[in-house]
Amino acid sequence: MITFDNFIKEDGQPIYLQILLHIKRGIIAGTVKDGDELPSRRVLSALLGVNPNTVQKAYRLLEEEGLMQSHAGAKSYMSLAPDRVERIRAELLENDARAIVAAMRQMGLNREEAIALIGRYWE
Repeated sequence: MITFDNFIKEDGQPIYLQILLHIKRGIIAGTVKDGDELPSRRVLSALLGVNPNTVQKAYRLLEEEGLMQSHAGAKSYMSLAPDRVERIRAELLENDARAIVAAMRQMGLNREEAIALIGRYWE
């Protein structure tokens, strides 16, 4: 079963998107695998202290993206084709890279300073 033990709610982003991102990051990290069971909507809403409709919205988005399969009254499972996993990886990396570059530019770093900073932390 997919765990939400290290899930931390953050201000500034809707919780349903945070749930979606948590699962997608788990997919990329390999902690969420094809066939893994998701907690029920009621269980996850209680665990996170959110409205069940919030969890329902996140799960609906997972289904729309073809990452989850569920049937009324049955358990929900991850459905991860390799091409979808690669698409998620590319999407997350691009979004994170854009955010980092935007923050560095906002702080006045030029390209060389940004590359040097990344290089320093890469090690």
